[in-house]
Amino acid sequence: MLKLRQRSCLLLTTLLVLTPCILIVMMMGPELSTEQSLTQRLAESHMRIQYLESMYRARQEDVAILSQYLSALQNGSVISQMPTTPPLYVPTSTSSLTLASAAAGGPAASLLESLSPEARQALKNASHAHSAQRYSTTTAVRLPTAYHFLPHLLDDSASLRPAYLYSKGRADVSIVLGIPTVKREKQSYLLGTLQNLIENMNEEEQNETLIIVFIGEMDQSTVQFIAKQIVTTFEAYVDSGLIDVIAPASSYYPDFNRLRITLNDSLERVKWRSKQNLDFAYLMAYAQSKGTFYVQLEDDILAKHNFITAMKKFAITKSALTKPDHPPWFILDFCQLGFIGKMFKSAELPYLITFFQMFYNDKPVDWLLGSFIESKVCRTDKDQKHCNQERAKYWLHYRPSLFQHIGTSSSLKGKVQKLKDKQFGWKVPTFFAHPHNPPATVKSNIAPYKNYLLKRAYRGETYFWGLLPQPGDIVQFIFEKPTQIRRYYFRSGNSEHPSDRFYNTTIEVLPADTLSENASVWSTYNSTNDGYLIVGAFDAIGVAEGALDTKIGAIKEIRLHVHGDSENWVLLSEIDLQTAGVANAEAENKNKIATVGS
Repeated sequence: MLKLRQRSCLLLTTLLVLTPCILIVMMMGPELSTEQSLTQRLAESHMRIQYLESMYRARQEDVAILSQYLSALQNGSVISQMPTTPPLYVPTSTSSLTLASAAAGGPAASLLESLSPEARQALKNASHAHSAQRYSTTTAVRLPTAYHFLPHLLDDSASLRPAYLYSKGRADVSIVLGIPTVKREKQSYLLGTLQNLIENMNEEEQNETLIIVFIGEMDQSTVQFIAKQIVTTFEAYVDSGLIDVIAPASSYYPDFNRLRITLNDSLERVKWRSKQNLDFAYLMAYAQSKGTFYVQLEDDILAKHNFITAMKKFAITKSALTKPDHPPWFILDFCQLGFIGKMFKSAELPYLITFFQMFYNDKPVDWLLGSFIESKVCRTDKDQKHCNQERAKYWLHYRPSLFQHIGTSSSLKGKVQKLKDKQFGWKVPTFFAHPHNPPATVKSNIAPYKNYLLKRAYRGETYFWGLLPQPGDIVQFIFEKPTQIRRYYFRSGNSEHPSDRFYNTTIEVLPADTLSENASVWSTYNSTNDGYLIVGAFDAIGVAEGALDTKIGAIKEIRLHVHGDSENWVLLSEIDLQTAGVANAEAENKNKIATVGS
């Protein structure tokens, strides 16, 4: 019965649209004797068809809403009882509209509030609900919605419902950090970026922050893979509510092969930047209700220590300065590059979201941001200098920058970008030196690249960079005499080569005592066939760290043992072996990146 009603609605809508078109064609008769007249009439017809298409989209919207309403009635449910993820807000020209209800949790009947006045009147008449509160078809004007700019959203009623959402529901925070990510062909920076952001927040900052990772992939297996990496690696932070992971339905995206070619770019580049604009709009729409301020980041950056406190203090200070000669700011800029580190008031995000939806096919996102500000403040009767002066009142810059771009492999195939923010203030380190490592002979069967030798890395002169590791490869640190190691710390990969990490690699030690002399220790740990204790392993972000049980006693050797194939080279950027005597001297390395960032 429900499907029959839907088909009837669609058939009626189609007839209403096609009938005027047929009449126009019939009227274009033999009178068109000249080329000019024909051109004019064709143009007029084209404009008329555009208008009819917009009317048709409006009717499609009514059909989509009625379809959901009838489904809800048939199921005897309300929106708050619908499973999985909540609907996403769709900005209109004045507010926000959802395919479900104005507040996720209202009754199914609230869907009717999104209908056109004509559709509401038809429902009133059909149900014989004539009363003093009946809707008038002459008192309401229907404003454009996202469906006018993205009409493909009407093809699937779930197009704005996330295909994946992992969230603990954290909201009402001070700052929301938005990080869009996609699968990169060469190397991914995402996990390192998340690790860096978390390391550079203290507990108080973490409690007033929400990090939203947006996975802009249409293939669900790819979404699941990236999401699993995040949830597994940062399980404690996901469970605490610090990190949300979200991905849109594939039907959120239009057919990118049908985009207009703009700016004389290749189709591939137009598709890439158009998708990026839609990704940002979706991410902002989800983030809008989560916190006071929203900060746009990327998945290949580093941050300075206590950056959350610095941003919040700057935002509050500048907000307090609002006077006639200091108008309210629209953007606070904490990085001079692209769209990195741009802060907005969450309440003003609908303006940007709608702007991105309108012009997603026309320009890159950072250009759209500039165009948006110029549209707000620049005058046509003034020169560019005056425009820049007015723009500077609404777009405020924080110096030195709080974020640095580290990625070189773009998400656009074949694009290499080595952009660096010169105002960041310090050079991103490629390795961390520890001159107090105990005397040892080091060796490995992993072939080194050029002069990036293991012995130089152990002395703190550079990092070790080796060719493709194979199963069974070993990196050995053989001490000159048995040594009591208190803690070990190995970091693989660096800011320039984040994917050159140790994968499926264990940390193993060779005790000076034999099995018979310390049987309790050997029963605690797994051991290898050649007599080593397995005390740890590298994690998903390429780090291995831990404390050695004092019962192990002095050890002769510690080694890294590779157990699987790798698609990347391997880079060891930090080797820190702490003995009891140098533990205090090495204490400053506990927060290594954070300390450098401050």
